[in-house]
Amino acid sequence: METHVESARLSLDGGTAGLCVRLLGPLTVIRYGATVQLPASRKLRALFAYLALAPHAVGRSRLCELLWDVPNDPRGELRWCLSKLRGILDGPDRRRIETPGDTIALDLNDGFVDAIDIASAAATGIETLDLERLQALSKLFVGDFLDGLEIDRSPHFNSWVTAQRRRFRSCHAAILERLVNNLPADADETSPHLEKWVELAPFDGRAHAALLTRLAQRGQFDACEEHLASAAELFASEDLDFGPVREAWRTIRGERPGATLWARPALVPAAPQAAIVLADSSIAASCKASLAVMPFVEEAGIGAVRGGLADGLTHDIITRLAKLRDFFVIARGSVFALAEKNIAPEDAGRRLNVDYVATGTVRSQTGRVVVSVELVEVHTARIVWAETFELRPDDIFAVLDDIGNSIVSSISAEIEMVERNRAMLKAPNSLNAWEAYHRGLWHMYRFTRTENELARHFFGMALKLDPTFARAYAGLSFTHWQNAFQRWGDRDQESALAFETAGQSLLVDDHNPAAHWAMGRALWLRGEQDGSLIELERAVDLSPNFALGHYALSFVHSQSGDPKAAIGCSDHSRHLSPFDPLLFGMLGARAMAHVRLGQFDEAAEWALKAAARPNAHAIILAIAAHCLALAGRVDEARTFSAAIRKALPNYSAEDFIGTFRFEPDAAALFRQGAKRIGLG
Repeated sequence: METHVESARLSLDGGTAGLCVRLLGPLTVIRYGATVQLPASRKLRALFAYLALAPHAVGRSRLCELLWDVPNDPRGELRWCLSKLRGILDGPDRRRIETPGDTIALDLNDGFVDAIDIASAAATGIETLDLERLQALSKLFVGDFLDGLEIDRSPHFNSWVTAQRRRFRSCHAAILERLVNNLPADADETSPHLEKWVELAPFDGRAHAALLTRLAQRGQFDACEEHLASAAELFASEDLDFGPVREAWRTIRGERPGATLWARPALVPAAPQAAIVLADSSIAASCKASLAVMPFVEEAGIGAVRGGLADGLTHDIITRLAKLRDFFVIARGSVFALAEKNIAPEDAGRRLNVDYVATGTVRSQTGRVVVSVELVEVHTARIVWAETFELRPDDIFAVLDDIGNSIVSSISAEIEMVERNRAMLKAPNSLNAWEAYHRGLWHMYRFTRTENELARHFFGMALKLDPTFARAYAGLSFTHWQNAFQRWGDRDQESALAFETAGQSLLVDDHNPAAHWAMGRALWLRGEQDGSLIELERAVDLSPNFALGHYALSFVHSQSGDPKAAIGCSDHSRHLSPFDPLLFGMLGARAMAHVRLGQFDEAAEWALKAAARPNAHAIILAIAAHCLALAGRVDEARTFSAAIRKALPNYSAEDFIGTFRFEPDAAALFRQGAKRIGLG
């Protein structure tokens, strides 16, 4: 992406081709400083705007469906619009309207489009932008997206415009919030930014707290009281809890005039008073990430009546995410109450003061169901993840269950990744319990002795800050498990510590799947396979979408349980979390299960996939060496054995077998493979 200096230049002169397109406010096209006179046709303007934002070529049938209700000749009208646009945009040596196949694309790559510049900044992360760039972006918001452009009897286009307006208002609010937090407290431009932020997000408690702070810094306490009264009335009209803002005001009044207060801890997640919210006292202590899953929308062909497939899928996703107990999930009643008032998802996210909002659409067509989902980081307006799932409904309930599995696992994994990366950017001494936990995860997934010790340190820090943090105890148990499994410490002592910390996790939260997962693994270390399987089954019963629980079941079954069950659990864990940091283990467990079934060629292929993962450790390389040897691929196997011996000079088959808990027949097979490559 261009720098803020380049962006400012492009917005003024229109880029290298002298072309500037303004989609914020009335649609405007400027070429070399002169405004281009566009035809009066609203559909031509709508077509131009839609193509300008489209990330790829759009099918003609889609454009006809988007813009023309039931005309006599939609393709003819489309051709007329394209002809007019060519006359405006194309030059003698430059064609901007491209028509590959039956699709249409608009090439504006060498020009400047305000909405694309803003969307690009949001995708990169508004929180990463410097003050000058933020100010330049703020000046681009001269009005609503395609201000004044609606088309009668074009519901698909009008829905698209409405969604884009919500999107860019959310971006604008995020930019204003960032500006307010970065500008000097006495800067003249702070007040206009604050007022606009409150206007765009009237139910965002952070905006009100920031405005009250600004007024208090100027000694305008009467203005504070007036604003507080009007804001309280506004919140009451929507049945929203104004308590956090009142509490923030009490804190502001007790601060010195120069103090600032719009940090997140002052405002905990709020929701309609009549609705049920899944909250507890640990939220404030740990500052967990929070998520609202807004009711999915059923598109044309199903109808807009509540209670259909989309509502059922939304309810299922909320329930499954809550069962993971990874983060704070707003209850169904709250999000449906806001949706019934036609509150836009981004606005709902700010009203609820959550970190993330998930939205989706369900479209039922002949022979297939299409579900599109987006996960947005509320306070930066950044789309963290987006995906479209398409399946043929042989059994509609099985299809929705499968899609629900994928959505829940993806949302959980994406939020965890964002939180881990954010925690890594903070100074260690400024971390809260939630951030220290995710900092620990970041180190834990590196699978080296040094990183494992750092992970143990940060999990310990999280528990000092919040002794009721079950997942942090499970993470601590994992580090001791690694020390025992990898022989980085005394195996008996580390096994005892893994068991002890897993037990503490269960004492804190017996309904947390991670606690049972940690205990199941600890029992495996102690040689208690039956107890291990009971705990791991309990983990996946509590949360069927808990990928690590299914992987741990595969791991235990692959050595001395049911090898076919191991393969099924491995496949399911990878389906739930296809990019998991422990993917090498999921693949390696399947490889060992194939060895026990006598399927050496299959074992070799899966083991190679495991060893190819970037964070695969020496034990995974040993699985690959033994499986390849059993498959008769001796030269490849020796390459892995040489790599192992380079790191561990005295490594042998007995070290490998001693790491696991194989049945005698399986142990004999691996010894046979080891002899072929000199590891016997």
